[in-house]
Amino acid sequence: MFWYDPSFLILIPAFFLTLWAQISVQSTFNTYSKKRSTLGETGAAFARRLLDSAGLYDVKVEFVNGFLSDHYDPSSKVLRLSKSTYGSLSVAALGVVAHEVGHAIQHAKNYQPLMIRNISVPLANMGSTLSWVIFFMGLIFSTPLLLKAGIFLFIFVVLFTIITLPVEFDASKRAIKMLPVVGMPSSEVEQAKKVLNAAAMTYVAAAFMAISQLLRMVLIAGAFDRRD
Repeated sequence: MFWYDPSFLILIPAFFLTLWAQISVQSTFNTYSKKRSTLGETGAAFARRLLDSAGLYDVKVEFVNGFLSDHYDPSSKVLRLSKSTYGSLSVAALGVVAHEVGHAIQHAKNYQPLMIRNISVPLANMGSTLSWVIFFMGLIFSTPLLLKAGIFLFIFVVLFTIITLPVEFDASKRAIKMLPVVGMPSSEVEQAKKVLNAAAMTYVAAAFMAISQLLRMVLIAGAFDRRD
C-alpha cells in the first residue's frame, strides 16, 4: 500500500526537526514573553515608532487573531500583529514586532529576495494545492505523466520555502540592528535575538520538509517506472 511504503522513512528527520523547531519557538517565546521590556511600549506602539523612524508613515498597524500570526502584508502595506504581541510589553513581543517591521523595510527598499518571494506566491499556492492531488491521480490511474506533473508543481513549493530563508534571516538581522538604536538595552536585545533565532528554525524546518517530500515523490515515481 502507498500509505505504508518505506519512502516514509525519508520524512522522519524532517518531522523531528519540525517538531523540535515548533516546540523551541513556543518555549522561547513563552519564556521571554514574561520579561517586560524596560522600553514600556506595547507591541502596537513600538511598531508605529519603528515604522515612523524608518519613514514608513503609510504602513498601517492592525490587530489580527491567532498565536504568533504576525505578518506584514505588502499588497496593502499593513503590519498585522497578533494577540501575543499587539498589546504586550514583553521583550519577546517587541522582538517579533521589529522582525515584521524588517519586512516592511525590505518592501520599501525593494529587497530582491522579498520581491521574488511575493511574485512566487501564486505558483507556490498552486503547487501546494494541486501537486499531491495530481500525483495521487498518477498513481491511481498508472499515468507517469501525471506523476511528473505533480512533481513539477511541488518544485514551486520547495523553491518558495528556500527563497523564504534569506527573506526571514534578513528581516531578523534588520530587527536586531534596530533594537539598540531605539533604546533597547543590550541584555534585552540578546533575549529578543533568541526568540528570532528560534523562529528562524521553523523556516529551516519547513524547507527541509519540502525538500524531503520532493525527494520522496521522485523515489515513488522512480519505483513506479521500474515496476512498469
